[in-house]
Amino acid sequence: MQQGTVATSRPVKPRHSIADQAIAIVSGLSFALTAMTVCTIPFTNSISGARDFVVYWATGQQLANHANPYDPGAMMQIERAAGLSATSAVGFMRNPPWALPLTFPLGFAGLRIGGFIWSVALMASLLASVYWFWQLYGMPDNKRHWLGAAFAPAIICLLIGQTSLFVLLGYVLFLRLHRTHPFWAGTSLWLCALKPHLFVVIGAVMLVWVLFSKSYEILAGAASAVAASCLLAWIIDPAAWSQYAAMMRVSGIDVEVIPCLSIVLRRWISPDVIGLQYLPPVIGCAWALSFYWRRRHTWNWLRDGAPVTLVSLLCAPYSWITDQALAIPALIAGAIRTRSQFMLVLLAMASIVIEAELLNGIMLSSNLYLWTAPAWLVWYLLAGTHADEDSHLVNSSHTIPEFNRKPEAIGHQTPATHDTGMRRPLG
Repeated sequence: MQQGTVATSRPVKPRHSIADQAIAIVSGLSFALTAMTVCTIPFTNSISGARDFVVYWATGQQLANHANPYDPGAMMQIERAAGLSATSAVGFMRNPPWALPLTFPLGFAGLRIGGFIWSVALMASLLASVYWFWQLYGMPDNKRHWLGAAFAPAIICLLIGQTSLFVLLGYVLFLRLHRTHPFWAGTSLWLCALKPHLFVVIGAVMLVWVLFSKSYEILAGAASAVAASCLLAWIIDPAAWSQYAAMMRVSGIDVEVIPCLSIVLRRWISPDVIGLQYLPPVIGCAWALSFYWRRRHTWNWLRDGAPVTLVSLLCAPYSWITDQALAIPALIAGAIRTRSQFMLVLLAMASIVIEAELLNGIMLSSNLYLWTAPAWLVWYLLAGTHADEDSHLVNSSHTIPEFNRKPEAIGHQTPATHDTGMRRPLG
């Protein structure tokens, strides 16, 4: 930061409480233990077949052999050979076909080596996301960002090999690059497009923001990335889209029990009316667009995007608890800002409760996980009532790290315009 930019701001002396130190130590140890476990799972035959990764690996095997990655018989044979229990249903990638290039390299690796590389990539995505977001908030000394590395949904992603951490990485890259490198910020949204159902509300706001702020380079970057991945998918498997459509018609997702507000609402009111599942996303979009429009002249994705992200997760047409890893930026922001030690302990305890549920054999499809998405939003709002006005809240361009600002903003102070119960269906 330039001296002229910060000369009028009094430096804030960092506060190191026992709670801060304990949270950092426990979170770090939790992540380290998980990392060691995740790195050894691919080399054990006991639970490797219960991980979501086996579906990604089987998809890569089919693609490398120029076969249909959505063929039930072939996928079942590969997954069973990899260790999938006889009582588990065959899994398919429900991600759109533009995600196929992500799994294609797995077709040239064995199950164990491929699983190890995949696990390392997921851990790197989580650590990079947490570190870069910590940078965006000014690298405060309280180490509260370690809560993100030990966040229970992210830990579950690591254990089962879920792609939600790649989605998190794409979102954080967008937050990091959208001011200085808008085209590359747009291309990073390709990772978010791996799970487009999580971005219905965020996407609505982002589209209006792009049009209002004339940030067309972001739109161009996103379109280019998706187009390139679609081209690669066509080269790898020319029939991918038709095969995907055939699989989705018989996937049975409409009758699955998923701990998600939209699906629980539909099953409670009228299970056969699929349209009810899209009522929460519509309401969420209406609120988010109104929220954006009132702040359109001073919109800041780090500050204003946090509640929109949490509402997008809450109102998604369908989502699993692993998808809530996307809440990490908002929760880190709330943890950094809050003065309440109780709120920090409460967030850590919520993660522990989720892990306890999992250790007690509660399936990821259980409605006992339904409380989590609303809990993150409520926690963020309550933490905001104890926000430290002198901390790292990003509310104008002069509090944004210099590397993340447009050149013309620097120096000015104007606002910036076996079946373990862990495995689940993919997508």
